[in-house]
Amino acid sequence: MKICPSCRRTYTDEGLNFCLEDGSVLTFAGGVPAETMIMGDPRPTQPSPGFGSQPGVQSTFDNQPQYSVQPKKSSKTWIWVVGIFAILILLCGGGFVGFLAYVGSQVNTNTADGRTPTPRSTNTPGKTTSPSPGPFETGTVQTVDLSEWVKESSPYGTTEYTGGEFIMGAKQKGFYYVLVAPAEYSTDAATTRVTARNISDAATSMGFGLIFHSDPTPLTKDYAFLIDSKKKRYRVVRHEPEKETPVVAWTNSSLIKDGTGENILEIRDKSGTVELYINGQMATSIKNTAGYKGGVAGLYSGDGVKIGFKKLEISK
Repeated sequence: MKICPSCRRTYTDEGLNFCLEDGSVLTFAGGVPAETMIMGDPRPTQPSPGFGSQPGVQSTFDNQPQYSVQPKKSSKTWIWVVGIFAILILLCGGGFVGFLAYVGSQVNTNTADGRTPTPRSTNTPGKTTSPSPGPFETGTVQTVDLSEWVKESSPYGTTEYTGGEFIMGAKQKGFYYVLVAPAEYSTDAATTRVTARNISDAATSMGFGLIFHSDPTPLTKDYAFLIDSKKKRYRVVRHEPEKETPVVAWTNSSLIKDGTGENILEIRDKSGTVELYINGQMATSIKNTAGYKGGVAGLYSGDGVKIGFKKLEISK
């Protein structure tokens, strides 16, 4: 079954791609990820004139809007507040000060005795919401149930779930395979992470890793944070239909565990700037000039290499 992310109308015809009511792109309902088309080896592209001073980092993209935060206007309201407080203290002596101290003590008591509401855990198919664990700073965590991402058959790639790992890979060398989550797993203004490993320590020229800020239709508009654990390097790319464009070129990094070791990939979206972490340490950052607004998380595996993924989580 497919669902319209705008009007929430559902359709049983899985061959239908657009909503008959408002023309929006339909997504799969029930937590089942959308599947990509096979893409060939990415064509080489020339850097656009917007490249910044850092080698391999594209700070702007042609024909894309720029985002900025308007500075807040300074306010002089505090001057009036201080003046009023001073007059009250002079008129009332120490009584007003004592009242403020009493109110402050009551606030501290309410905080200290644990009466602040605590988020409750809820479970729905494909999603678990719970209080944030240690590595996430605040908010609640959505845990994507990767066991529901297994497909019985696909012309593009293979999937299986075993030993607590979701294992995926493209069917051919020189191609990459991408799966993305439904619309409710947005990576905007969130911290998104996944644990990944190269099961057989196989060579891959494309890498594997985490898709973020993605259109619910795979490879239409997104970013991908990818690593090659065999050569201990990472890169960042963005996708358009039938096109993969480098944002950060392959960069060597000692943060990556080689062999079949597990690597934790994490992206932190902060008001237009995206920080990218490997095993808890920041590797690089990019400006979000080409992501899909309200975009979702996903997984990427290239060159026919089987990659094991687990703990795909989104914190807000």
